[in-house]
Amino acid sequence: MTLGELTVGRSTGAWSSDPYADAVHVGRGPLFLRRADGWLLPLEVERWCADADAADMTVLDRCEGEVIDIGCGPGRLVAALAALGRPALGVDVSPAAVARTRRTGGSALCRSVFNPLPGEGRWGTALLLDGNIGIGGDPRALLARVAAITAPRGLLLVEAAAADVDERVRVRVDDGRGRLGPAFPWARVGMTALLRHADAVGWRMADRWESADRSFAALRL
Repeated sequence: MTLGELTVGRSTGAWSSDPYADAVHVGRGPLFLRRADGWLLPLEVERWCADADAADMTVLDRCEGEVIDIGCGPGRLVAALAALGRPALGVDVSPAAVARTRRTGGSALCRSVFNPLPGEGRWGTALLLDGNIGIGGDPRALLARVAAITAPRGLLLVEAAAADVDERVRVRVDDGRGRLGPAFPWARVGMTALLRHADAVGWRMADRWESADRSFAALRL
């Protein structure tokens, strides 16, 4: 989840470049998303590389059936599900993130969500946490793709931005020390915008909650 699942013309180059891969490898930042106007969004590398926390568990406790974590990043959620005996697969375009997921005991595949995936149409639960609703810069396209991956009446557990925002931007990964990755499309959506985009492609809200200043929704097809 971790912002490691983007598409740049369906390529994986941005997350294979050094700033992100190096941060995931060592388990710490600093790391940012930099907008063209200089605005920086800090990325929570240390939290992503730690064990699943109490807020994460409010999500994992709601999972049903087999779980696919889209943009699994370093794999804390997949590893936590594996430890609970729950079948789960992480998907991420970053080889470094996939390698770390596997080292922590999770199963992961190095692939974009927009490419063919195993078990399409049969996943009981899909996860889009840690900002991953921004993958590809088009939330509706992503939500439609996730609908095709999950089973009928499948469940999507998704995290929204804390701010009431709905933006499409181009950003670069910035290590805070002068190294930048290539530009790619990203999106940020708060809960209001998330529910509007979800409704437009057939998802219906089943639940919403907050934990540790994070905002989540459970969506059902």
